Amino acid sequence: MIVPMRERVVAACDGASKGNPGPAGWAWVVADDSEAPDRWEAGPLGRATNNVAELTALEQLLAATDPDVPLEVRMDSQYAMKAVTTWLPGWKRNGWKTSAGKPVANQELVVRIDELLDGRSVDFRYVPAHQVDGDPLNDFADRAASQAAVVQQAAGSAQGSPVPPPSPDTPKPKAGRSAGAKSPRRSGGSSARTIKAKFPGRCMCGRSYAAGEPIAKNAEGWGHPECRTA
Repeated sequence: MIVPMRERVVAACDGASKGNPGPAGWAWVVADDSEAPDRWEAGPLGRATNNVAELTALEQLLAATDPDVPLEVRMDSQYAMKAVTTWLPGWKRNGWKTSAGKPVANQELVVRIDELLDGRSVDFRYVPAHQVDGDPLNDFADRAASQAAVVQQAAGSAQGSPVPPPSPDTPKPKAGRSAGAKSPRRSGGSSARTIKAKFPGRCMCGRSYAAGEPIAKNAEGWGHPECRTA
């Protein structure tokens, strides 16, 4: 269902995978004029990775919004956001290969998103996940995607579905926390340890990292924290 035309649409999307890979789901939410959740949709993916879920959520959001209206997309997935804003041009030039010569992961989804972005005005905004005082739209999309992953059923405002329940991944404020105190942070639900690189190296995405940059362990060694589940 296409969202009615407005001067500007503010939205968020998110994906979830319980096991990575494991039962997965996606969700998007479009805000009203006060930036409160208005329209939303979520769906199951069966067994999939978190990255597939994140990209699917973005694909579904782009397909559900008017391409003639400027769109702001809030996401907590640096992988999905960088895939379509930073890495995609190079992948296309290289024939859908990384700079290391490997096939681009999740190429079909990335190609589809590239098609949906063509000629559109889309502003991507990164928002940290699972914050006590985090972005309400991203939190809503996170909860809806998590529920879809668990129950493996579609939901949404068009179906009259109830608001998704609170996410168990969002920390609760500590007793005695003063107003304005910093909230506890988590690295997007991943327990991977992040350190500073002692020496330069190359990430699995094909890009290099310099000594002193933050890196995290992934399936093929060390690399950018946002690529650890790629």
